[in-house]
Amino acid sequence: MSRVILFNKPYDVLSQFTDRNSPSPRATLSDYVQVPHVYPAGRLDRDSEGLLLLTDDGRLQARIADPKFKAPKTYLVQVEGIPDDNALAALRGGVSLKDGPTRPAEVERIDDPALWPRDPPIRVRLSIPDSWLRLTIREGRNRQVRRMTAAVGHPTLRLIRWRIADWTLADIAPGRWRDA
Repeated sequence: MSRVILFNKPYDVLSQFTDRNSPSPRATLSDYVQVPHVYPAGRLDRDSEGLLLLTDDGRLQARIADPKFKAPKTYLVQVEGIPDDNALAALRGGVSLKDGPTRPAEVERIDDPALWPRDPPIRVRLSIPDSWLRLTIREGRNRQVRRMTAAVGHPTLRLIRWRIADWTLADIAPGRWRDA
């Protein structure tokens, strides 16, 4: 039977078990998950937080990570400004990025979610409000959500992956994990 671990990756942690490319060590998965023979299914950028799946099943790992399987990934996204209906419609229709158009996303404005504080906190501009979106994509390009929100004029301030397919981050504190 395959093992699947749901890990709430904190901000500033690499989505890998070692860091060979840095002269000064950075936090990695090995600082939080001491389970042998599991590997991340996909990645989550160092400056993003939230759900990262780890598994000992190579086929499952590929199925989760490979965009051709279109596993939905849902993010809670704090953005600069308040996206209007046109910005949301653009995200829903797919936006043009340097590497081509994105697939359509599901997106809605949401109330400020009750989340853990980020360390360090996001930058706050007194003259520019911020707001939250729930955004679901079915592909996984490099920094895609950040590039999508920037393309519609609302740079991402904080990005938390909340769900991958049927797995969710609910009830898992930052830096903690549990078996699925």
